[in-house]
Amino acid sequence: MAALIVSIGLNGCKQQGGSAADSNEIIIGEYASLTGTTATFGVSTHNGVLLAIEEANAAGGVNGKKIKLITEDDRSKADEARVVVTKLVTQNKAVAVLGEVASTRSMTAAPVCQQYKVPMVSPSSTNPEVTRKGDYIFRVCFTDDFQAAVVGKFAYDKGYRKAAIFKDMKNDYSVAFADNFAKSFIKQGGKVVGEQSYQEGDTDFKSQLNTLKAAGPDAILCPGYYSEVGTIGRQAREIGLNVPILGGDGWDSPKLVPGAGTALNGCYFSNHRFSRELDLPEVKAFIANFKKKYNEEPDALAALGYDAAGLVVDAMKRAAKLDGPGIRDAIARTEGFKGVTGVITLDKNRNARKEALILRIDGDVFRVEKTYRPEELGQ
Repeated sequence: MAALIVSIGLNGCKQQGGSAADSNEIIIGEYASLTGTTATFGVSTHNGVLLAIEEANAAGGVNGKKIKLITEDDRSKADEARVVVTKLVTQNKAVAVLGEVASTRSMTAAPVCQQYKVPMVSPSSTNPEVTRKGDYIFRVCFTDDFQAAVVGKFAYDKGYRKAAIFKDMKNDYSVAFADNFAKSFIKQGGKVVGEQSYQEGDTDFKSQLNTLKAAGPDAILCPGYYSEVGTIGRQAREIGLNVPILGGDGWDSPKLVPGAGTALNGCYFSNHRFSRELDLPEVKAFIANFKKKYNEEPDALAALGYDAAGLVVDAMKRAAKLDGPGIRDAIARTEGFKGVTGVITLDKNRNARKEALILRIDGDVFRVEKTYRPEELGQ
């Protein structure tokens, strides 16, 4: 499978062949789901990464060297993620790797980066296990134990006392989210009255939804990806299951609403600190620059891709040596990095402590309902 090789220099963006950097280039690898079931995740993230690299090169690169981005499509498959990351670090000689969005794919590829001592920075894989794969593995997003706790607290604060859970049993992100939500909701005083599961790629959910309906929940947690959630929402309404549906950042996609129609209106999901409703100069500037380049509005995944790439570039400028160990140590020392999705300081476990938003779906607009900081949940 061919890689998308992007070399950005003084003359702008172009595709070119070859894989080895010359003396004036630094290679960063990226793996993303540019095709497959979660393609909007990969494309959004890649566009954010590309914009950050382009801006870094326009500002002089790193120590006078230009950054060459080599992007591989893992086709939304975990086994493919391991293959392409192996190629990036062994053949392309990437000194750092960006990716993935999906936690399952990040956890599959992370051991490769750990083995070859190449730092990997995930823009948005939230499963806590991702960074536990080794001390070369980082992320610029919050983790599911925090995100799910936010949704659990929000659910209880909204007056929901009985919740049902509908999770993707083959998705590490979904399983971890469901478990952490249940702990938080029960701790608040709520009760989980039912639990059902599905698998990515399923299209008929009515049997499980009818079982959940019979349990009489006040709300349903569905911590899956947009690729199934829209259909789940629509089928829930078709069988008369009209309680609010709650989710996480896996819902954030321009394809969510088209897949659901109006079925998810008034439903809520947690997301990273990015929204066009936020009146913040860094957010406004990023949106303007992204729209100028791509002629479309960025989502949170694009913003996280931008921040992940920006953080790696910043670390390279601080690194004692531009190799894997040198860059890894500089990333680990990151403190107070001003990103679009918030100020990023990496903790001892290589995770970012950041606030989370609760967004309410209103037609095709995701409106900010509430903001939670880790301290508010004792984290």
